[in-house]
Amino acid sequence: MIKQAIIPLAGLGTRLLPLTSIMAKELLPINGKPGIEYILDECIEAGIKEIIFIISKKKEVIKKYFYKDNFYKSIIKRKKDQRIKEEYKKILFYKKKIKFVYQNYPLGTGDAVLKTKKYIKDDYFLMLLPDDLIMKKNCSKEMIKVHKKYKSSVMASMKVKKNTVNRWGIYSTSKNLDKKNFIISNVVEKPDIKKAPSNNAVIGRYILPKNIFNILKNQVSGKGGEIHITDAIKALIQNNFKFVGHKFSGKYLDCGTMKGYIKSTLEINKI
Repeated sequence: MIKQAIIPLAGLGTRLLPLTSIMAKELLPINGKPGIEYILDECIEAGIKEIIFIISKKKEVIKKYFYKDNFYKSIIKRKKDQRIKEEYKKILFYKKKIKFVYQNYPLGTGDAVLKTKKYIKDDYFLMLLPDDLIMKKNCSKEMIKVHKKYKSSVMASMKVKKNTVNRWGIYSTSKNLDKKNFIISNVVEKPDIKKAPSNNAVIGRYILPKNIFNILKNQVSGKGGEIHITDAIKALIQNNFKFVGHKFSGKYLDCGTMKGYIKSTLEINKI
């Protein structure tokens, strides 16, 4: 059973400037709730027991958000406000499940994953990217079911417009397993539009094998001088590790751009 999740949070969120000049993008409210709490709730509902946040020194505000005990105690003592008590109780619940590791230099998602190596206990773990919200249906929970059924790594998949494939990791597929799941034969990070093997894109949910650390520790930088998790996954596939693409059922919201962030608040308000 998958009990651990990792969430890379060290990015500076420049696509959401000027908001992120003073606030971590993951703490920005989406329909009155910090974006990171949607991700935490998804993990907890999926049965995750420990969540590892990968932050940088510049993003320590995220850690402080969960460690404002004296502030809450002081307010609760003076205000006697039940809503504030409930919010503090919720934050204490989250805090018990979270560990923090640091990635102080922006060397890519693969490098961020490598920082968690000594904390991962089981053969597989879950990774979620906080810019990608999936509402209405718990994608992580469904992926864990797929993992148990096929005894494999799993990645969330969605078809994207062909003229946008250079924004994503894109799959090649070898065969369908059922209506929602297929075997991945290759994955390419941000391919040229004319060379993309498909328009099946990796969305920010992964169930990865612990073996990926052996690849990442020797991996050279890829596009943009970063260590991409996609390149490590590609190497594992070439070494006969099974990866299943999962066509998730929930509603996808991209919170990583200003346009997407605004749209996410409007869409969640309708749910």
